[in-house]
Amino acid sequence: MARLSGKTALITGAARGIGQTIAELFALEGATVLVTDIRDDEGQSVAKTCADHTPDSRYFRLDVRNEHEWQSATETITKTFGRLDILVNNAGITGFEGGFVPHDPENTTLEDWRSVHAVNLDGVFLGCKYALRLMKSHGGSIINISSRSGIVGIPRAAAYASSKAAVRNHTKSVALYAAEMGYKIRCNSIHPAAILTPMWDAVLGEGEERERNLQEHSAEIPLRVFGQPRDVAYAAVYLASEESQYITGIELTIDGGILAGATAAPRR
Repeated sequence: MARLSGKTALITGAARGIGQTIAELFALEGATVLVTDIRDDEGQSVAKTCADHTPDSRYFRLDVRNEHEWQSATETITKTFGRLDILVNNAGITGFEGGFVPHDPENTTLEDWRSVHAVNLDGVFLGCKYALRLMKSHGGSIINISSRSGIVGIPRAAAYASSKAAVRNHTKSVALYAAEMGYKIRCNSIHPAAILTPMWDAVLGEGEERERNLQEHSAEIPLRVFGQPRDVAYAAVYLASEESQYITGIELTIDGGILAGATAAPRR
């Protein structure tokens, strides 16, 4: 359990869900974890759990849309730790956090479109930009959390799908740029689907409705079951570790087999 020993990792959106699980597993594997989010209380709780394994782990607030906050984070890392070895760009939104609003190509508002892209795409762009500067002298691993929706279209979540597709492509650009510049920095994307996190709450509902929706959605997954955040976290550990030193620019799908074949046409 020391695959990341001696490494410093920053994880965005780490207060809960996939980000939380990645942070806690990284700490178990020996990394000093910088837990970042805008959910301060939850983020501090996650950092405390990480610090039980790696005492220098800590929380600080980071709104991934804000370049000044990335600059501040860079200064903090440089002064306190001297280096960054791993970045996981995990922070993301669907656009449905405040309730259902139109997110189809015809009716999405420009404001809602931009809001989703600001977090999901601009946040990843800024994270990669500053990680490259922090890592280029010694190397490192950048892991961008995209989605199954970054590979296929989603009619009722067009902004989310667009942003995640852009993350998929930008990952490859960063990987090639780092190689071209001679930086020992790898950049890869992970594409989860049907992972049971709080992001699904708005879709699944509560009580009996939730159980019914879980069964219906599970029936559409080849493995017939939702994945868990730990399934994604284990993949992130691999891409963060030296075990994947010859892997860059890939897209790793974690979806229970959904993208292995074709599904029926969208419902009318």
